Amino acid sequence: MHAISFIQDLAVIMLVAGVVTILFHRFKQPVVLGYIVAGFIIGPHTPPFGLIHDEETIKTLAELGVIFLMFCLGLEFSLRKLFKVGATAFIAAFMEITLMIWIGYEIGRWFDWNTMDSLFLGAILAISSTTIIVKALNDLKMKNERFAQLIFGVLIVEDILGIGIIALLSSIAVSGSVSPEEVFSTVGKLSLFMIVALVIGILLVPRVLAYVARFESNEMLLITVLGLCFGFCLLVVKLEYSMVLGAFLIGAIMAESRQLLKIERLIEPVRDLFSAIFFVAIGLMLDPAILWEYALPIVVITIAVVLGKMLSCGIGAFIAGNDGRTSLRVGMGLSQIGEFSFIIAALGMTLQVTSSFLYPVAVAVSVLTTLMTPYLIRAADPLSLKLAKVVPSRLSRVFGLYGEWLRSIQPQGEGALLVAMIRKILLQVGVNLALVIAIFFAGGYFAPRIGRYLQGWILEPSWQNGMIWGAALLLSLPFLIAAYRKLKALSMLLAEMGVKPEMAGRHTQRVRKVIAEVIPLLSLLVIFLLLSALSASILPTKELLMVIAVVAAGVVAVLWRWFVRVHTRMQVALLETLDNHKDNGQ
Repeated sequence: MHAISFIQDLAVIMLVAGVVTILFHRFKQPVVLGYIVAGFIIGPHTPPFGLIHDEETIKTLAELGVIFLMFCLGLEFSLRKLFKVGATAFIAAFMEITLMIWIGYEIGRWFDWNTMDSLFLGAILAISSTTIIVKALNDLKMKNERFAQLIFGVLIVEDILGIGIIALLSSIAVSGSVSPEEVFSTVGKLSLFMIVALVIGILLVPRVLAYVARFESNEMLLITVLGLCFGFCLLVVKLEYSMVLGAFLIGAIMAESRQLLKIERLIEPVRDLFSAIFFVAIGLMLDPAILWEYALPIVVITIAVVLGKMLSCGIGAFIAGNDGRTSLRVGMGLSQIGEFSFIIAALGMTLQVTSSFLYPVAVAVSVLTTLMTPYLIRAADPLSLKLAKVVPSRLSRVFGLYGEWLRSIQPQGEGALLVAMIRKILLQVGVNLALVIAIFFAGGYFAPRIGRYLQGWILEPSWQNGMIWGAALLLSLPFLIAAYRKLKALSMLLAEMGVKPEMAGRHTQRVRKVIAEVIPLLSLLVIFLLLSALSASILPTKELLMVIAVVAAGVVAVLWRWFVRVHTRMQVALLETLDNHKDNGQ
């Protein structure tokens, strides 16, 4: 009987959603809104009676919809795109998220909502809707214009910061408090996990997919992709992070494979099915009584979203060096909330830390801002012309001088090459250190289990810790050696740039050599102190540390070249994967 009831519910959802979305398509409205309206029509709060009998199963399927939405968002993400988006995307996204979280929180407190409701409201308002913006720009045939490319860059950065917001909110919901130390700790651990997952994932997953693709079976490839997706989500949950994070990360990893286009084609119908159920499930939760009761907050929040995002994104784009017209178009194009906001609102309900009214309020604001999006994008140009006439000539001249000044301070020629080289070296050092820190964190995390295994041979806990810490150090040696070599190259470059013959005279080469040797050694000392602090739970005694240091020094002296070769092969494999992805036209 349960199976028949479920099939009946699924039939009702698909039939009603199909009819409503056809109507929305005919009237040139976003299909996402059609799904929400369909859910509202068949929901328990719409008279004369509800058509859905097994809401819990539908909610479970809706959670699968969230996973597939975030997975496909990850597939559209690219590390290369992240590096290319430039200062505009980072500045605009950071300003938008910071300002909107604050505005949302203040609005919540103004309406006497509790702290968690206000905090989640701020997070709900912070992220714009990728789906709705891409659809609107496609319909208006503006997708290839410069302001649209800037908007896509902001959306990429927003997605990354949004994942961080979800992780922070989960942590805050569990602890019930917000402290700077906890925020920095959560952000640090999240960043470390994401870097390590991306590096290891890009080394392994594209090769697995390439192997499966050799069989030329779409069925095998789809099953492998789904298995990797759900398996990685389960791993992320075991590490006490959100499934949303896991789905996004495994999607971003698969985005670097040569099979990306085929994966997108295979996963698209699965995503459409479950994401439709997700948006219908949102509509099921809409209660007209709550919407009427909270009509004033909905109107206030809608106005705040449009004006707040217009100002924050527009000012952010202008600060990054764009002209006023482009900045205004960026701001007005991002003035809505969508699927990410639903995910954040659902998180609050799942964790049982937000009130029941917050979800319907978020959906109502999303519907209103979505309907306004095409009109706001169209109105950006006329509004910029009117503002240009109103702005005093002196102020306009100051804005123009600011843009010229920004362009003048950007490094040119050799300076630009040096900056790019320094940035690349620092990035490589950062990735290697992240892998080292992850190895020591893993040692601390698994230490109790490893200790129980070692009890048969080593009874003394300090010796057990010494074994674990020493093993972590040996595993880290390829990455530490690589970091040392990169730091030495950076030191030589800085010494060459900083120590001029006119300053040091005949001692120029000696001074440069000293700087090139001292900076890497001091950096390694700082790294070891950091590792000791981070792995305090498994840090052995001073005597054991000395023994481990001597053994490690001996291993490095004997196997230096082998470690260098191992790391070089890993680095080449990583770059080959990224280059193959680039050559494939992605």
